[in-house]
Amino acid sequence: MIRRCTDADIDTIGSIINQAAEAYRGVIPSDCWHEPYMTRFDLLAEIASGVNFWGWDESGVLIGVMGLQQVRDVTLIRHAYVSPVHQGRGVGGALLTALADQATARLLVGTWAAAEWAIRFYERHGFCLVPTEEKDKLLSTYWKISSRQRETSGVLVRGL
Repeated sequence: MIRRCTDADIDTIGSIINQAAEAYRGVIPSDCWHEPYMTRFDLLAEIASGVNFWGWDESGVLIGVMGLQQVRDVTLIRHAYVSPVHQGRGVGGALLTALADQATARLLVGTWAAAEWAIRFYERHGFCLVPTEEKDKLLSTYWKISSRQRETSGVLVRGL
């Protein structure tokens, strides 16, 4: 069942993100990698900035999470992760479909450019990778990230 996450889920959200982010170790440039990948402080800051998390709840246990954030005239998919032991079962796709259905504007998602599996996942769900020039403009306009992260990321778009 997909449900809106609550404050009671914060530790579980952080745990899922940090476990699943291990797949990016060695893919994310070493100067952008953090231990843990997302601290509780950073997660709370993301929520405070308007990221609304949704999760796949299986018998009272969250096994996947994904955030949705309205920024100006677009909707961003943020922090999409599934617990490693539950990957490959369609949880991420179901979350993405549910959140995309809520979007009221053009839908964007950013990911690491070297994470080819993540790019393929979004492409399978109707997203298209944008050219570098447009990527740089979108990242500068809608995300608050370092210039290093901007140069090593990609953006995919779906919709208008």
